[in-house]
Amino acid sequence: MKIKSISFKRVFYQYFEPFTISLGTHEEQENVEVCVRLEDGTEGWGEASALFVISGETPQMLEKMESTVKDILVGKDVEKYHILFNSLQNLRATPAIKAAVEFAIIDAFCKRYRIKPYQFFGGAKDRLETDKTVGIEDLKTTLAKVERIYKEGFKKIKIKVGRDVKTDIERVVRSKEIAPDASFVVDANQGFSPKEAVEFIQALYHESVNVDVFEQPVFRYDIDGLKFVRWNSPYPVAADESVFTKYDALNVIKEEAVDVINIKLMKSGLSDALAIIQIAQAANIKLMIGCMGESSLGIRQSIHLAAGTGAFTYYDLDSHLSLNEEKFRGDFKQEGPFIILD
Repeated sequence: MKIKSISFKRVFYQYFEPFTISLGTHEEQENVEVCVRLEDGTEGWGEASALFVISGETPQMLEKMESTVKDILVGKDVEKYHILFNSLQNLRATPAIKAAVEFAIIDAFCKRYRIKPYQFFGGAKDRLETDKTVGIEDLKTTLAKVERIYKEGFKKIKIKVGRDVKTDIERVVRSKEIAPDASFVVDANQGFSPKEAVEFIQALYHESVNVDVFEQPVFRYDIDGLKFVRWNSPYPVAADESVFTKYDALNVIKEEAVDVINIKLMKSGLSDALAIIQIAQAANIKLMIGCMGESSLGIRQSIHLAAGTGAFTYYDLDSHLSLNEEKFRGDFKQEGPFIILD
């Protein structure tokens, strides 16, 4: 069960369509694949996917961590994964690589014992329903994409907002008309001021839009602003970029600033994600599981964690549906909005 080698590989993907959020537009994605090989030839795989505008990481930065990871892990026993996770806290400045390496360790462990990672994490579920995301677009394009997603069977739709309050209100309200049985997550990616966020979300309420979550309305470090929005919003408010670590989660909960925390492995790593789950459950805070730009190989990490723990109320696991992959590499089935594990 000892680790014989670690290898990193940069991979490039093109988005089917440009994807715009309040922080910028993305047309391509570079990820780093991580392979942990055991002495018996067993391989565990993970993927790191970072967005510089969110985490400050670049593919070049992630790739350069290979020698550090080798120094930490080679020759160590994957059965002692908890000790290895503690050693990997040195990667806290590159949480995407931390996530990929930690999951690759668990993946190798599970393959060695012939179990699935979701069973390792608790086996609570083997089926999830994800939303699908519409980026920031003009009104006509937004409505066309909402209609397309709705016809694909998705009844949970995420709409990116945060550039202009009045335009965003119209985009979401009109989307409700296109998808009358859908519920929506509206995600500002830090784009609004606290006052703008309250104006926006109260307008949706007055139009009877079925909003599940209002996600990251304000700047990530403006916890007072986040709290102001939460206490003036008729819908649950979620922290995304405001919570990277377990300490961030503890802080926003202590400040009574959120109803929901969006966990992304690429922000937190696997070990901190598990800790955030425990903290949120103790505080009766709901959880969303989200993604960055993971391919089918990378999104499986979050799928197995979410299904195994059964800890999440909201699922935003659709990044692989936006990338042009030559080969599907997930160990799950995608049937419309449903993700099914064997």
